Amino acid sequence: MPEDTALVKVNPLTDPAIVSLHTQAIRFVEAADRLAIASDNDVTSATGDLSLIAHLKRAIEDRRKEYTQPLNDHLKAINDAFKTFTDPVLYADKLVRSKILAYRAELDRKRQEAEEIERLKREAAEREAALTGQPIIQPGPTPAIPALPDRYHTDNGTLGKVMVHKWELEDFSKVPDEYKTIDAVKIGKVVRAGIPSIPGIRIWQEETLRVDTK
Repeated sequence: MPEDTALVKVNPLTDPAIVSLHTQAIRFVEAADRLAIASDNDVTSATGDLSLIAHLKRAIEDRRKEYTQPLNDHLKAINDAFKTFTDPVLYADKLVRSKILAYRAELDRKRQEAEEIERLKREAAEREAALTGQPIIQPGPTPAIPALPDRYHTDNGTLGKVMVHKWELEDFSKVPDEYKTIDAVKIGKVVRAGIPSIPGIRIWQEETLRVDTK
């Protein structure tokens, strides 16, 4: 049976072990402020500091995970549980909306079709009158389909029509540059893999530092 409750730590500021790590971090900040690099010996000495800093970073990250991992695990379990409740509701909501929209779309189609039939009848009557020289005989009207209401009211709520702007891509080459984006993740991946050039993009190397601890 899964547990119904859990005891988790939520305030690292009161944890003596973490406070100690913070104290060490402050000392490294003070040392870095005083540091001057003027020779290879200075670089060697600073390398030792960077190694200690790397150990401290790892220790802080491990402590952070001690606090966040239990919360993340429980949060995922809670979200998964609530998803079993919300999924049916969301499905019902979507289904009802789609049926209403389908009904309204069909009525609107029939209304436009009736209007088109009336227009064609009028044009045919006008052409016949022009050919025969007789007065225009207006055809009998097609049964009118009333316009759809914008709002529906019930005792517990109101349903209103809202027009939403949508879009779809037709021709990427015609899209203005301001609406095109660069896939920075993909480019970064191939650049790090060593691709020598990409049209329109400058690729270069710059020095950085990597610390390997023992």
